[in-house]
Amino acid sequence: MADSPKKPPANGPKGRDPRKERNQSGNGLWYLLVFGVVGLLVFSTMSQGRSGKEMSLSEFKRQVSENLLNSRNVYELTIGPTQMTWQDKSIEEVRKNDVTAERSYVALWGVGDEARNDLQKLLDGKGDETREPIEYKAAPTPSPWAELMPMLFLTALMIGVIIFMLRRLGGAGSAMSFGRSRGRLYAQEDVSVTFEDVAGIDEAVEELKEVVEFLKTPQKYQSLGGRIPRGVLLVGPPGTGKTMLAKAVAGEAGVPFFGLSGSDFVEMYVGVGAARVRDMFQQALQRSPAIIFIDELDALGKVRGSGAPGGHDEREQTLNALLVEMDGFSTDHSVIVMGATNRPETLDPALMRPGRFDRHVLVDRPDIKGRAAILKVHSQKIKMSDDVDVQRLSKLTPGFVGADLANLVNEAALLSARRGDKKVTMQAFEDGVERVMAGLEKSSRIIIEEVKRRVACHECGHALVADSLPNTDPVHKISIIPRGMGALGYMLQLPEDDRELLTQSELESRIAVLLGGISAEQIVYNETSTGAQNDLQRATDLARRMVTEFGMSPRLGRMFYSESQSSPFLTGSGTVVRDSMHSEETLREIDLEVKRLVDEAYRSAYEVLMSKRAVLDQLSEELFEMETMTAEHMHKVIDQHRDGPKIVPGTSAALTDASQSADGEATEAADQDAPEAADG
Repeated sequence: MADSPKKPPANGPKGRDPRKERNQSGNGLWYLLVFGVVGLLVFSTMSQGRSGKEMSLSEFKRQVSENLLNSRNVYELTIGPTQMTWQDKSIEEVRKNDVTAERSYVALWGVGDEARNDLQKLLDGKGDETREPIEYKAAPTPSPWAELMPMLFLTALMIGVIIFMLRRLGGAGSAMSFGRSRGRLYAQEDVSVTFEDVAGIDEAVEELKEVVEFLKTPQKYQSLGGRIPRGVLLVGPPGTGKTMLAKAVAGEAGVPFFGLSGSDFVEMYVGVGAARVRDMFQQALQRSPAIIFIDELDALGKVRGSGAPGGHDEREQTLNALLVEMDGFSTDHSVIVMGATNRPETLDPALMRPGRFDRHVLVDRPDIKGRAAILKVHSQKIKMSDDVDVQRLSKLTPGFVGADLANLVNEAALLSARRGDKKVTMQAFEDGVERVMAGLEKSSRIIIEEVKRRVACHECGHALVADSLPNTDPVHKISIIPRGMGALGYMLQLPEDDRELLTQSELESRIAVLLGGISAEQIVYNETSTGAQNDLQRATDLARRMVTEFGMSPRLGRMFYSESQSSPFLTGSGTVVRDSMHSEETLREIDLEVKRLVDEAYRSAYEVLMSKRAVLDQLSEELFEMETMTAEHMHKVIDQHRDGPKIVPGTSAALTDASQSADGEATEAADQDAPEAADG
């Protein structure tokens, strides 16, 4: 699954995003408004500010009375409503002598009419004939509109700023948009993925093509009495392409497509999630027919009753609103809901019933044919060498999903670029498979010789048991170069085909292969190390599942004893441990059966390695020198020590050959040492 490399960007040749341009223009308007308000305030302050020397009214009167201020040093005296101003030189003197006049002012705020009359009498020289009158004039009275215009403009500007801020705060994802849906409306030009870009899951594509066709030509189905599915649920492991299928539907449908996550509904405020559900359906109804896609539906649709008593949990109220909108009293059938989850077992039964999610589409791991198709789609983005065999790569990647294969192609391209290759080679793909499965190679890590030899012996024990026992996967490579987290070496097995079922003998052989490393250490060094911890854990877990889940214990019978419920699509997580439903005697019997299976597998591995001790020693020595050994080289070493005809690995003849070639001393040593080592 991949985007087609030949499609132009959805937003034009230059890849411009109109949403980003709108945001930039909105930010520019915001800055313009802020600067306008600040500038207006500064201008208003400056215009109303008083320039020159300030003097109190009483001081002005005293100096006039004492003739310190008179008609020879007071010019252009102007009395206004709020202040009185003058200058010490006349305008003619300033112009003639090119000098600067000093201005002064007296604030008249709060001065009454009586005081103003006294001031005018003082300036007129009344009451004192020795003083010359000082000429003055009244300031022109401005019109009321001239006085109100700045304040009105400032008020309107502030109101505009407040409205603009409220609109920005009220947008999607903001702190004030509590009850608004966070669903994003995708236009046709915003989605570049179509069904042609989806590979490896043909059955799921066909199911969704029918939904798209119904939206385009509903009369074709309605004429026969059929109705459109109200909901489509995509289930499957992570990375299989559920979200990409939804994108393809958005690109093909030709109708409005709302996309959001299940966690977008849940908030800490009670009732917000339900309001968002109603708002989302209302928006979709206004643009109907429409599609609503909810990714990670399990965040919203978990089984009710697990919250607080009384059903007042916010998530439950949100789920109730979704149930009513999908199939309630006033339901609109022109809105289709698509959901995606990898935990369908946690969803509420009312959400899963027909009438809400009518159609459940399984998006499973691709088979070998599907992996080849996915690799072909992703490989269109890179320059591949002619030696790349896509069919062989699909065999080397069992269990890989679309995301894993996309990562593999990218890793191969990066490795080829690091090596200076002009094209991506098959060797780069094989190295990429190892990197994805085993982790990053740590070739610079220094390991002492003794530890390195022990690791070589351990990994060769795994490989030799896997090559000798029946019903095992072929060995692909052995390495003692550290990889990943704490792995000092690894033995890589790759199945030849996809396995849907595993038999009891196959599981027993897998446990024996896991215990081949610790068996080799016991044989060569007569003691074991901590390097087998992961092998023991995996072997014990597999044996316990054989007893408790698969009914492969003759002693306990064909019953299911497991006390944990795990997700069918999630590995390593999603496990719910229930209270024990078994008696102490039954639990003890389970432990004894698990121990028996592990002991028998260890004894089987021990016998094989004791019978091929010379092969084990030579393989360990050569792996110590080479650090990485291919399956072809391993088979050459094994053939050097084979007296009879060559036996195909993984067949029953291989085990027969190992049993016949074991001498009496080896068998006796295995019978004496195997149980003790297994206990340790």
